[in-house]
Amino acid sequence: MKRALLFCAALSAAPLIHAAEPDVAGLVKSCNNCHGVNGVSVGHSMPSIGGLSETYLLNIMTQWKTGERFSAVMGRLLKGYTDQEIAALATHYSKQPWVPAAQTLDVKLVAQGKDAIDRCSSCHGDTGVPDEDDTPRLTGQWAQYMELELAKYRDDALKMPHKKMRTNAKKLDEADVAAAAAHYASQKK
Repeated sequence: MKRALLFCAALSAAPLIHAAEPDVAGLVKSCNNCHGVNGVSVGHSMPSIGGLSETYLLNIMTQWKTGERFSAVMGRLLKGYTDQEIAALATHYSKQPWVPAAQTLDVKLVAQGKDAIDRCSSCHGDTGVPDEDDTPRLTGQWAQYMELELAKYRDDALKMPHKKMRTNAKKLDEADVAAAAAHYASQKK
């Protein structure tokens, strides 16, 4: 009798154990709507996320979920995700290849950007490939998206947790915001 009860208990617990594994494929389908297949965005104001570091992705999604970082949409979406689902998404997208966005850029703005990135390059590198896993890759990212992010860091009314980024973004001249974004967007490696 005891064996039968233990067997039944084990069987009834099995679906609970299995349910703890996130359905990454299902979650990814939802992300594809904005960030594109494999995290390669086709929209100018939507970032590509495939190939970004797992550490960065996990940090930023957690910041959105907790409200530590401003977001018009992502915070509301991620509040419904478990920590395990967020971790699974970070792992998934970090394993995808980085694909630079195919975009048309103003050549003069790109050239001006080489001089505008002094404050950016200490963390993001000269070409947008950072040395640290908690810093996002900017190489070939959408220029319009990067301009929008810089605008958020320049606005004290918005919660943006990275103090050095906020300080450096505010020190950029207004004209240098678009130039720095164009420079990094133009990089391919």
